[in-house]
Amino acid sequence: MIETLFHAYTPLVIWTGLGLLLFRYIPVDFPKLLSRFLFWIGIPLQILVLARQSDFSGAVVFTPAIAIFVLFLSTSLAWLTWRLLRWLSAAHVKKPYFQGKNSRLNLFLSNINSLKRSSQGSFILAAMLANTGFVGLAITPAIISSNNNNWAVLYSVTNNVIGTYCFGVFIASYFGNSEQKKHWWTQIRDLLTVPALWAFLIGFFTKNIPLSETVESGLQIAVWVVIASALLLVGIRLRAIKTWQSFELALIPSLLKVVIVPVLIGLGASFFGLSGDPRLVLVLMSGTPTALSVLILAEIYDLDRDLLASSIALTSLGLLLMLPLWLASFS
Repeated sequence: MIETLFHAYTPLVIWTGLGLLLFRYIPVDFPKLLSRFLFWIGIPLQILVLARQSDFSGAVVFTPAIAIFVLFLSTSLAWLTWRLLRWLSAAHVKKPYFQGKNSRLNLFLSNINSLKRSSQGSFILAAMLANTGFVGLAITPAIISSNNNNWAVLYSVTNNVIGTYCFGVFIASYFGNSEQKKHWWTQIRDLLTVPALWAFLIGFFTKNIPLSETVESGLQIAVWVVIASALLLVGIRLRAIKTWQSFELALIPSLLKVVIVPVLIGLGASFFGLSGDPRLVLVLMSGTPTALSVLILAEIYDLDRDLLASSIALTSLGLLLMLPLWLASFS
């Protein structure tokens, strides 16, 4: 188990740590340029390669349905939790729960109702969208057999295409402060022009078209370069957080993301007779850190950037803490 954890943690620690170290020495515009590269080229390239090189026959029947169910479950829990926080905040204003004007809980509850609409959207996205493409697929080869890798690949593709670039775009445009949310045809246009969606379709329908060994090897290397670039961006974004107050609110969707939802999925999979690597893949993929794409959506739709960056930090740390427990309980 120690060796497995070492291989799983190595890419996360190396590339994220490099981003933390390089933060002071890189141009100001570099993170934004890297984000655009990943959105328009990196992520579509990764999805295209995965769609071409993976055999979905073993898990194709219900893996996408499970991924969509996890998205629905995470979104529902986040929305209900937000409504509960708003109710507690309103009741707290009338009669404080805790004594002492300097109580952190008092301040936290008092500030909930003053948060903007964009913070609610960020709260939901932080709990819903998972970094299955960069973090999930970087870890799974070290902890599962190659025969079950199709589970991880198809889950990741479904999460990225349906979750991030369909549900995620819709929620971001609905709760964001951008004027685009007033025009429903703009939302439809955004969904239909997502590059990752078209990359998946191209990759899937060109599976039977052979490419030279050199091209295939080059594409595989490019995928790992994209993963390293994304983890590098994680470190850069974490180092750029300017205020620590957002961590208090981000702690709640982070707990939903890396603790509650994965445990529910693991128990549910066990109840329906699933075990071994397939069950572990579902737990791991549902509990991966908050997706980097939320930062891209935050820039486009003017969401709460600090809340989302804090969620990425907390869920990344939470993954390191929870992974040994998942291996012990669900492998």
